[in-house]
Amino acid sequence: MSSRTEQWRRELQVGAVVRRSPGVTRWEREIWTPVAIIPGAPQAFWKELVHEGEVIDYHAGTVTMELYRADVEGYLVSLNMEVPSVWVIMDKDATSQSPSGWVVSSVTASAHEALDSLDSGESIVEAVPVPESLAAWIKEFIDMHYIEEPFKKRRRDEIRVDGVEDAKGDPRIRQESDVYRAPANMKKPRFQ
Repeated sequence: MSSRTEQWRRELQVGAVVRRSPGVTRWEREIWTPVAIIPGAPQAFWKELVHEGEVIDYHAGTVTMELYRADVEGYLVSLNMEVPSVWVIMDKDATSQSPSGWVVSSVTASAHEALDSLDSGESIVEAVPVPESLAAWIKEFIDMHYIEEPFKKRRRDEIRVDGVEDAKGDPRIRQESDVYRAPANMKKPRFQ
């Protein structure tokens, strides 16, 4: 990588702390919730950290958190939350080796990336408070790359939108029963 593009990306090993607490219904016996992160953590896989009664905190896994120049707006959103946060994303464990049935797939500082993971409905996505040292590291990256674009009011295009619409539907689809086809595209019978 050239020295110019090396500054466009940063990475750091980050551990995710996941808490197992008793469930509140008979269908959900345990609740697994990401609660913290450990910047610069060594590799671990569901290592027990704290055991207090029925609540256990695990170092669930260590992943590489990456910052990219193109995502600085998402990082800014995360740091400007009421409690500055990063996002822990957990997916189903395909190997069935974790006690929770989940594995830490990523830790991201981008609220936009977290929202994309939430859209699938297949992942656990939780915001966890970011330690001040890590927040400063992310803020430094934002300051290097964020360029605020001033708001520009655009004028409406001078296109007439009140014209007559011939019909609806896709003229490429040829179906006799298509009630929305454009009448101009219907095949006219030929008389010879």
